Amino acid sequence: MKTHPAIEFILLAAIWGASFLFMKLGVPEFGPITFMAIRTLIGALVLLLVLIIKQQTRTLVHAPWQLFIVGLFNTAIPFVLFGWATLSLTASNISVLNATTPLFGALVAYIWLKNRLTKLQVFGLLLGFAGVYVLMYPQLTIAPADTLLPTLAVLLAAACYGIGASVSKQYLTNVKPLASAAGSQIAGSLILVPISLFYLPQTIPSITAMNAALAIGILCTGFAYILLFRLISDIGPTNAISVTYLIPVFGIFWGVMILNETITEFTFYGSALILIGVAFSTGAFKLNALFNNKKRAQ
Repeated sequence: MKTHPAIEFILLAAIWGASFLFMKLGVPEFGPITFMAIRTLIGALVLLLVLIIKQQTRTLVHAPWQLFIVGLFNTAIPFVLFGWATLSLTASNISVLNATTPLFGALVAYIWLKNRLTKLQVFGLLLGFAGVYVLMYPQLTIAPADTLLPTLAVLLAAACYGIGASVSKQYLTNVKPLASAAGSQIAGSLILVPISLFYLPQTIPSITAMNAALAIGILCTGFAYILLFRLISDIGPTNAISVTYLIPVFGIFWGVMILNETITEFTFYGSALILIGVAFSTGAFKLNALFNNKKRAQ
């Protein structure tokens, strides 16, 4: 059944925004490493099944070491960092901090791939990182020892995504996107599952935590990637990836509705600065309407 790209776009943002909710529900009981090992393993199985159905499994062997490196920076390291930060920060703030990923992507591309940065893009980078300070200012003032390192962990996770994006652009242009995503999750599983055996929870997690692990693996990893590739096919890669701007909105929404988190003026202004900074640094202000038909897709 084919749905309108606008519906799929909003659904993808809602699903990825919910991943921070599921982390808050599951990580405290499983621990960050075990919870993320479960996430990557389930996501890998879902995507591998899709590859088998589409008869694209052979593409996984075209660049195994490159896929492993992408899995390290796009999956294993950032997932664990997000999980650890979840123990201290709110789901709302983590979802907004995650939106800095394009900022780091632009920085890494500038340093590594020698992509040119315009003055407006540099301004966007400065604006975005200023937004991080505004967003986290209350917690940094009240409990700096409990806030600074988790905040840096999330920013490091976003930087890892930026590195992973440059690795993909440099070495995986001939690998199909679905195979790249599946390979990343498989590599993440190969890294995290063995390590998680040393960090198994001392008590059996609750049903809520187990459901959160299943949901983040099936829904936020496996199904979300499938949805992303449908959008890339329908509206083009640039428009599809602009879902980044909606993820914090849903991250905050789920945090408020389910976890009773509060929104302050710092949340609002910090989020606004980060998203505007991302728009400037990525050139998103030049984008045309999101939902062009296939003939006009990039």
